[in-house]
Amino acid sequence: MAAAAISAGAAGFASEQLRVRVAERSADRAEAEARALRRQAAAAQQAADVAQEGARNLKVRADQAQGEAGLARQNLSSLTASQQLSQGFDNIRSQIAEGIAALDAPAPAPTVNAEGQTTGTLINVTA
Repeated sequence: MAAAAISAGAAGFASEQLRVRVAERSADRAEAEARALRRQAAAAQQAADVAQEGARNLKVRADQAQGEAGLARQNLSSLTASQQLSQGFDNIRSQIAEGIAALDAPAPAPTVNAEGQTTGTLINVTA
């Protein structure tokens, strides 16, 4: 009986050692998988950081482009106003020139009516 008990104890011990080894292998595999996942997570985090930096750079460039577009609109508005002012001055100049030309025109010659009076001239009637 003692031999059977020893044999059973040895078998139980061997079975327990087998379970321990299987558990150790499972733990080693789990740790290896965890390390691999940490490496993947670190690589993904690094890629995300690079992408975020790229997004920040794009935002800065977009803001600069928006500012330049605003300046271009202001310049266009100023140019349009300047052209309108210039056209207004041109119109005034031509009107002044026409007015001066009208002043330089000779007065119409006076005509004599049937009674022999000169018409077309001014007569001072104030006393």
